[in-house]
Amino acid sequence: MTDLVDRARGALHAQPFSVLLGTELMHVGPDELTLRLPVREELKQQHGFVHGGVISYLADNALTFAGALALGPRVVTGEYKINYLRPAMSGTLVARARVVFAGRQQATCQCSVFVMENGDERLVALAQGTVSRMGEAGGTNGAHGTHGEHAPPA
Repeated sequence: MTDLVDRARGALHAQPFSVLLGTELMHVGPDELTLRLPVREELKQQHGFVHGGVISYLADNALTFAGALALGPRVVTGEYKINYLRPAMSGTLVARARVVFAGRQQATCQCSVFVMENGDERLVALAQGTVSRMGEAGGTNGAHGTHGEHAPPA
């Protein structure tokens, strides 16, 4: 399991955007993982809430990393949907994603995004998406992944 965690952490650190935001890998299991992102002022929109794009990024990354647990390291997001349930203003965002179903070329994954503050955990958003295995030549086997290659654990 240590090798799996090391590869996932390495993949996260290979993403310049994730490094810029300060995203951290907290947990990797056989079919689930957890990412976290401390809330900073730079991540907020004009009303003082964490920007929806930041929450969406975190869910997307967690979904794709979870899909890689089932499909291998060369995967992309094929599509995802997110429901914003309540705003987050401070604390730490935590995204917990898990594989719901995996075939040979695609996996369906779900992610819950929470905000943790003062020992309390509140659900902020729910997401579900399809993660697609990339072809040998860098294609996506018919998927139109727009978020680039994610290369978490094999």
